[in-house]
Amino acid sequence: MDDITIVEIEAEQVLGINKTGSYTLIPELLMKIYEFAVGNKITICGPPLFLCHETCVEAVTEANEKGTARVEVAWPVVGIVKGNREIKAYTLPGGKMVRTVHHGPYESCEPTYQRLFTWIKTRGLHISGPIREVYLNDPRQVKSEEILTEIFVPVR
Repeated sequence: MDDITIVEIEAEQVLGINKTGSYTLIPELLMKIYEFAVGNKITICGPPLFLCHETCVEAVTEANEKGTARVEVAWPVVGIVKGNREIKAYTLPGGKMVRTVHHGPYESCEPTYQRLFTWIKTRGLHISGPIREVYLNDPRQVKSEEILTEIFVPVR
């Protein structure tokens, strides 16, 4: 795992979907947005992301098991775009974030999160919004141990 750092990120325009369910919805929802963007000639300008509204490991586990997780996924896009009834165009806020990269399968990220949350707590910081997972490569094209997930935690 890379070092944990504090970064300032810019706001970005995205196409996104919000659903309630389990995190297994993520790939399906990302593909739905991707197909919408391609079909409407909307330019995607970055890797897909997932916004996790549960901000501790216990809450994530419980929401996933009960199917009550707020699953929000998005793709960064260029220009002024319009969504539809299900896919919305909006701006993700920027700001101060704690950043790290998880190397390996998505299912093995809990130790990365535990280390990240400990780092945040020991510095007296507080989580101030949804955690972002940015998927830097495609798990269909790389070995599971080569998957890279950039994690951003907004803090104050």
